Amino acid sequence: MDAWVWVAIAVAVVVIAVVAWAIARKRRSDELRQRFGPEYDHAVIEQGGQRDAEAELRQRVDRRESLEIRPLSKEMVVRYRGQWRNVQAKFVDEPVQACAAADTLITNVMRDRGYPMDDFEQRSADVSVDYPDVVSDYRAAHTIALANANGQATTEDLRQAMIHYRALFDQLVESGAPVGDRGGQR
Repeated sequence: MDAWVWVAIAVAVVVIAVVAWAIARKRRSDELRQRFGPEYDHAVIEQGGQRDAEAELRQRVDRRESLEIRPLSKEMVVRYRGQWRNVQAKFVDEPVQACAAADTLITNVMRDRGYPMDDFEQRSADVSVDYPDVVSDYRAAHTIALANANGQATTEDLRQAMIHYRALFDQLVESGAPVGDRGGQR
């Protein structure tokens, strides 16, 4: 064969390899975007770009797979639902204390589910794998809880925190299994 035929074959192979790589990369990006929903966009902003965000999200998935997250027993669900009703009832007369109690209750539920409690950022990253649609609620509630602890939250802020906590609470307590254990369904 002539040299130009070999060059054409080599170019074709390179083009096919580049196209295959691009398709595989897009597929991985689409899978992460679908799995993480709004958390994908949050990660892109936080990490300063798609490549770093996707690496971070893959690390979150790998870490989460190493954790032993478990559903709550029926007894625990009943107990936590009762505690949540008490926290909500307390809000009318003592919103500051109710918000702090909601934060503590969420922490207790997460601990009983098996989430590590070391660091808020790591905790929210772990939760984002299982509950990507409500992790932003968790972050917002935590920010308000910190302001509350410093005496800088208004009653409306506290009301918003309770709404945010409720979204995460419902997911943590009501769901039998997190996203990762349900075949990616949300």
